[in-house]
Amino acid sequence: MELIKAIYERRSVRRFKKDNVPDEIITEILDAARWAPSWANTQVCSYIVVKDQTIKERLVDTLPPTNPARNGIIDAPVLICLIAKRGVSGYYKGTASTNKGDWFMFDAGIAMEHIVLAAWNFGLGTVHVGMFDADKAQIVLNIPSEFNIVEMTPLGYFDDVPKATPRKQLKELTFLDEFGKPYITQ
Repeated sequence: MELIKAIYERRSVRRFKKDNVPDEIITEILDAARWAPSWANTQVCSYIVVKDQTIKERLVDTLPPTNPARNGIIDAPVLICLIAKRGVSGYYKGTASTNKGDWFMFDAGIAMEHIVLAAWNFGLGTVHVGMFDADKAQIVLNIPSEFNIVEMTPLGYFDDVPKATPRKQLKELTFLDEFGKPYITQ
């Protein structure tokens, strides 16, 4: 699949079949994440692949009752949890290099996007899940204190491709040389 096509067609999936995802495919998806760029190649992201139903149920309890991803986490055969080490990305000799501080969230976002695009390439659905109690999830997954759980995504096969949500026009989002000066005028 072409990358641009995957970017345009990928959708957030919240309803999954129970069909098993082969470990070879999961490994290839995780390898795509491993190749995500990171600050000074610090590679602060790690991944916990959760297949155990009891652990998935405990992780669902970290989500608020209104989070629409709850059923997806339970139903999908796989849940990938992305964790990142703090205090490394964005630092030089122990000092933050920019006014943005720790860059682990930037690196994590790039890595997770590699995961969801690679998954789509294999006909698998995902959804970015970031609204959860990270402290409780840390305990469930036995994550060391120098790491933060950043995001989770259920991973699995699905029946129906969700419809695209509306997007702003490119001319609303782009500027030339300075803010407010249109790059695209039509």
